[in-house]
Amino acid sequence: MTAPVLYSFRRCPYAMRARMALWVAGVPVELREVKLAAKPPALIAASPKATVPVLVTGDGTVIDESLDIMRWALAQHDPEGWLAGDDAALIAANDGPFKHHLDRAKYPGRYGEDDGTDHRAAGLDLLATLETRLADTPCLCGDSRALTDIALFPFIRQFAAIEPDWFAAQPLPRLQFWLDGLLASDLFAAVMPKFAVWQEGDAPVMFGPNIVTPVHAGMTAEEKVILPTPP
Repeated sequence: MTAPVLYSFRRCPYAMRARMALWVAGVPVELREVKLAAKPPALIAASPKATVPVLVTGDGTVIDESLDIMRWALAQHDPEGWLAGDDAALIAANDGPFKHHLDRAKYPGRYGEDDGTDHRAAGLDLLATLETRLADTPCLCGDSRALTDIALFPFIRQFAAIEPDWFAAQPLPRLQFWLDGLLASDLFAAVMPKFAVWQEGDAPVMFGPNIVTPVHAGMTAEEKVILPTPP
């Protein structure tokens, strides 16, 4: 069976959380980095939505929702027990109301807003719920990171980056500590290398924890050495 193919975009929060789950699950994929302004026909053929991430599994099944990709990967192998921390309600609040305010706080002009101040305040109110939750445990569903933490992390990262000094001054010490820990993690570093945009006919770029030498943008042909993935 061929390796799954993942259409991704490095900075997309949905793609980011999918890559993190695939990495932890130890599922190597052929990574196809997409330029969103020029989506490749192969992506559109796989999923007419043409949004990332899209995973085409080895048997040809198409999974085009990031949470479904996370859950599929962890169903293959879940060494850290992430599926035990899958809080669907908390994730829905992130992907719905919080994402709504995040987009308008970050890009007010795109949504006809004069500025994003009101949406930033509304997003902060939603984050206060997470701050309260973290009073009892260091992570959102227990003592260690799980699916819910990783599902929310890329969006909170974006929110914090809008005005870093402002975010650092907010009364969210537990959430800030949680965010800093994930930003400094080996997992986050592992899924964030820069890759050249994929084009039809390119040699496969394999991505995963068992790949000894990941290929990334800027490597010479001689450096693009990918050793076989252990069984």
